[in-house]
Order: sequence, then C-alpha cells, then structure tokens
Amino acid sequence: MNRKTLFALLAAPLALLANPADAALRVFACEPEWGALAEELGGNLVEVSVATTALQDPHQIQAKPSLIARARNADLVVCTGAELEIGWLPVLLQQSGNAKVQAGQPGNFAAADYVRKLDVPGQLDRSQGDVHAAGNPHIQTDPRNIAQVATALGTRLQQVDPAHAADYAKRQADFAQRWQQAMTRWNTQAAPLKGAPVVSQHKAFTYLYDWLGLKEVAVLEPKPGVEPTASHLQGVMSTLKGTPVRMVIYAAYQDSRASDWLNTNAGVPAVKLPFTVGGTEGAKDLFGLFDDTVARLLAAGGKK
Repeated sequence: MNRKTLFALLAAPLALLANPADAALRVFACEPEWGALAEELGGNLVEVSVATTALQDPHQIQAKPSLIARARNADLVVCTGAELEIGWLPVLLQQSGNAKVQAGQPGNFAAADYVRKLDVPGQLDRSQGDVHAAGNPHIQTDPRNIAQVATALGTRLQQVDPAHAADYAKRQADFAQRWQQAMTRWNTQAAPLKGAPVVSQHKAFTYLYDWLGLKEVAVLEPKPGVEPTASHLQGVMSTLKGTPVRMVIYAAYQDSRASDWLNTNAGVPAVKLPFTVGGTEGAKDLFGLFDDTVARLLAAGGKK
C-alpha cells in the first residue's frame, strides 16, 4: 500500500466525523431535558451543549467562563425561563457578547413561554422564599408540557436554520407521534396513583401532580428554597397523623435528609424521582425520564 492510498483510508473516517459538525446548529441548553429535546428534534443537524446536570440545582448555577464561552458560540439558547435561571443566565448571556441569543432574538428560546404556568403568585413577596413571579418553573415534570414545547422548539429550529426546515419538520412529526403513544401508556400505567396523597420535599412537582392527579398534603421546606427546621418537620408529621400519605417525594439533585427523616420517624416511603434526564439510571432520555418516574411512583404508592 503506497502512502497516498494509506492517507486516503485514514482521512475517510475523519471526513465522516467532520461533516455533521460542519452542518451542526450549535444549541446551548440550560437544563438536560431541553438538551435531550433538541437532540430528538435536531438529530445530527444539531450540536448540543448542556449547562447543568441532573444532579445540580438549576436555581444555583454560576456563570463560569466555560459556560460563557459555550453561549458565545451558540446559534440557539434553549432554557426553561419563568425566572428559573434568573440568578445566572442574564449575566452569562450579557458576558457572551453573542447578539443572536439575547432575550427577544430568534436564537433565544424559553420553554415556559409555551405552557400554562401553575402556582402563579397573587402577589410577589420575597419573604415567602424563592417564589417565582411567573409561576412554578418546573414544567418538565409533565409530559403534556414536553409535547407543547416540542412543537414550539421544532418551529424555532426551522426558523433559525431554514436550510434544514424540512428535516426538522419531519423529525418533529416523528417525535410527536412517538410521544403521544408513550403518554397513552404512561396514563394507563399511572391510573392507580390518581388521588394519592403525597408530601413533597421541595415544591418542584406541581406539574407532575396536576398531570397524574396526586394530592400534595404538605411540603417539607417551610418556604421554597428554605431548608426545613426540626420544628417544621415535627409539624408536618403531626399533620400526617390525621391525613396519611403514600410517599414523600424528592428530586435526584436534592439532599434527601429531610425525606429520610420523615421515612424514619413516620414510616412514609421516601421516593427519589429523576426530575430530569440523567437523574437516575433509568432516565437516560426523555422517554426514560417518564418511564422511570411512573415506575418509581407505582412501586412506592401504587396500592391504596
């Protein structure tokens, strides 16, 4: 084999690897669920970078230089919005100097703009804790919201990258069909949970409860984002004597000590939910996120 032939054989795989990167729309996602959705809708046409992991509190992220650099090179920023990232995203975008992804531009997409918000406060009072004026931002715990966001994000991908609009439309239609089938399955599986009384560690599952018909009897945090005190936990336990619950729920990124305390002292099963893609071993993608969420809820509280 001569040197020219050898070079051609070595270069061929490199070229195959390089082509998708050359064609990619660079997407910067704030949370894992939106990164996963962008990959579902964009396939090889998008190169996705995610700012946070499932084991990080999305409220509490620092605008580090590495994140600013990724935002600087992005064609599209996809975040939750509804003030979830208010502590770090505005600074990150401002310091990126990337005009394409500033608020109000086509390259800036806020998922919460496309769903009905719950827990919208009648009046804003910061003494009530980490309350969001636009409503509860944890919209990704309801697959119906994912469906609505997917429709809007698919349209936005077509707008930002019109050369591949037909490809995005095709992928969006395919995702919508598979997602609808999955929701039908989840609804059937989760039917025994309807009306089940539960306790939350943090008020993070409002949309999940709205979807499945669960009833939140108490929250371990006395105010959103405020760690529970011993006296508050005792008060919750007193409440539960008159209103038994099937489980206490916490997110994978949270310290489980408060839920474990209730489990130990009141015998209430403590259930860790993935909360987003990557939160548990089973939540490897968006479909796995809800497969695992429903399975964990049923295992702990599927029987009355």
